[in-house]
Amino acid sequence: MLRTLAFLTAAIASTAGFAAPARFVERSVDVHGKTYRYQVFVPADIKQHPAVVLFLHGSGERGDDNQKQMSQGLPPWLKQHMDFPAVVVIPQAPDDTEWTDPADADMAMAALEKSVKEFHGDRKRLYLTGLSMGGYGSWQLAVDHPGTFAAAAIICGGVGALSDERALYVHGVPKGEDPFTWVAEKIGKLPVWIFHGGDDNVVPTEQSRKMNAALVKRGAEVKYSEFPGVNHGSWEKAYATPDLWAWMFSHTR
Repeated sequence: MLRTLAFLTAAIASTAGFAAPARFVERSVDVHGKTYRYQVFVPADIKQHPAVVLFLHGSGERGDDNQKQMSQGLPPWLKQHMDFPAVVVIPQAPDDTEWTDPADADMAMAALEKSVKEFHGDRKRLYLTGLSMGGYGSWQLAVDHPGTFAAAAIICGGVGALSDERALYVHGVPKGEDPFTWVAEKIGKLPVWIFHGGDDNVVPTEQSRKMNAALVKRGAEVKYSEFPGVNHGSWEKAYATPDLWAWMFSHTR
């Protein structure tokens, strides 16, 4: 009897310990003949068909070390919230490229697709978020892949060009058309929560104000949060917004 109890106790302990803890794993994907590495946050005791979030980093995190993109925005927040219930895909754009470049956009979507297949993600619960350059990239992906994402949170990003020296703007806008109106039309019914610092001197706050106004004019589902006195690093306040994830995950495609 005692042996049986001991065996059952050991079996239960073994089964309980089988569930892997929340963790970050490294992966790679081949796109257009080039291999790109990326990170994935995997929840503890991952459920069948989890929600999947795609995160696009800013300009300062570009490279090929598969580490810099973990230093700002959502990844540090995740490290403090390891009970997050969704898979998060965290690609890295190469140096001197933009998320709005077709090659980088294709790579981000390929990393998302590979992660959805590997972790059996729910295609009705795919979500998009990005900051700064990644905010621009988020608008680009929303335009290029309408109907793919259930909701988006876009932080200190924009649509129009910041300078003549970078290709950081939403591509595809027909000549002579207002880019904000055009993007609002192209993203369709995608619910968006826009965040921006009120004193941003890198990406002008007006970029998000105009995008919000264009979506409001179309009657789209949009929320807009502007942080007074905050410069470019508005992502810390954005990802700490208490209702953000409840709002995001309340939407399904």
